[in-house]
Amino acid sequence: MRKLMLASAAMLGATSGIASAQTPVPAGANMMMQPTQGQMALPWAQGPSSNNNNNGSGQPNTYSGGAAFPKNAVPTPGTVVIRLNGRVEVDMVASWSPNANVLGAQTNPISFGSYMRLYPGVDGMATNGLRYGASIELRENFPGSTAQPAPALSPAPSASTFTSGETVFVRRAFTYLAADNFGMLRFGQTDGVLGLFDPCIFYSGCFDAGIGNINGGALQANGTTGATAVLYAWLAQAGAEYGNNKIVYMSPQWFGFDFGVQYAPNMGNSLANCAVAATACTNATTGTDATRWYNQVGVGVRWQGTVGPVGLGAYAFYETAGKESFFGPGVSAGRGVTGNRFDNLSFVSAAGYATFNTGVGTVTWAVDYIGGNMNGQLVMRPQGGASENAIVTGLLYRNGPITLGTQVAVVETQGQASLTGISQRHEFEVTFGGNYNIAPGMYLVGEYMYTQRHQGGFDFVTGANGAGATGIPGTASWKAGLTRDVHSNGILFSTVVTW
Repeated sequence: MRKLMLASAAMLGATSGIASAQTPVPAGANMMMQPTQGQMALPWAQGPSSNNNNNGSGQPNTYSGGAAFPKNAVPTPGTVVIRLNGRVEVDMVASWSPNANVLGAQTNPISFGSYMRLYPGVDGMATNGLRYGASIELRENFPGSTAQPAPALSPAPSASTFTSGETVFVRRAFTYLAADNFGMLRFGQTDGVLGLFDPCIFYSGCFDAGIGNINGGALQANGTTGATAVLYAWLAQAGAEYGNNKIVYMSPQWFGFDFGVQYAPNMGNSLANCAVAATACTNATTGTDATRWYNQVGVGVRWQGTVGPVGLGAYAFYETAGKESFFGPGVSAGRGVTGNRFDNLSFVSAAGYATFNTGVGTVTWAVDYIGGNMNGQLVMRPQGGASENAIVTGLLYRNGPITLGTQVAVVETQGQASLTGISQRHEFEVTFGGNYNIAPGMYLVGEYMYTQRHQGGFDFVTGANGAGATGIPGTASWKAGLTRDVHSNGILFSTVVTW
């Protein structure tokens, strides 16, 4: 027994020696304030984002987009900065649409949703000044309420059943090399030139603490869903723009000018290619899917500066891509998705902003245009179809912890390919709101949105040509069926915490 007690005392002494080897607690400090292993007490850092001031431009801390890129520490030679930024938001939405219940199912206009994102990454600097690093964006995925194992809704699945179907997926994953006198190269699943030129300042979308508003925001995901959500055409910060793997070069800034170039071999990630070459593979250049494009190339130039008390910015960008050659059975007539009936991807984007200091805060007016041979988010236009033209303009007001803003957008595309030569799609939306930065990293958000969509002979509720259509599209025998537009109103209140 005595030997056991002596052994126990020896172990306690060894443990206390390990404890004393930690950073000593300052005299008079509370023991509970001392950081423990794996934790550090630090000031709240701005975030989050997979794009930051180290990996988002050719030189660190030179991008003049204000709070668009979170400011992370710039590593010194021979050091790295390791990041684990995150975001949690809770959305409370009320939305109304006369089209919501036309198919017989009543829906609750009130909905609550929560969402998380994680942004692990590293920024480093070699002793010779070379900057390098990697960044990842992880997001939460949700099961469809009707996609549960049978019987799907009888009885209704519990909340536990739904949460067990929530998964995490990779949205961005890239590496980069940079030098202040050379610029930056990014490799992987990453934003292209448009996304790096405009983290949201050119399209006026920064007033909601990053919820997204017209770019797949909470009002579109929770409330004005599916048929009533207007297409986000401007691409910057859109998954269709940054989701495929590419190489992107961004130059340093000279006298306020910088330029960017990008190349992507296909629409996705080549690790997802078919094991054996087939007509529907991601990197197929011939096959039976005429909607596929490849060899995407984009180039743009941007300027930012000040003229007197006014901050100004503008960019111009052009992108093109080839189309898959079709060799399957053709179509007898009309404009179906089969057959080689699409134009090469080819479009331009141009935008500008002006920021004024009013003495009681700053006001930014911005306008963003995109148009050309396109029919949606990087979707090729059917041959003979209407060109895409989309414009969004808005105002942004900032004064200390308060940010207010508004956007008005008009989007015109061909829309339904089978209605080429018959009608085209017209969409309109307006949104306004703001956020209050109640504490470091904590935001309260409020927003209103109205959307409207129309295309002659198309039923937006069913997502198909209207009932009663007869004949062959594109021929004299065609007779359009029911036209059913959609529109909706929604309001939102959110809490957002970022770190």
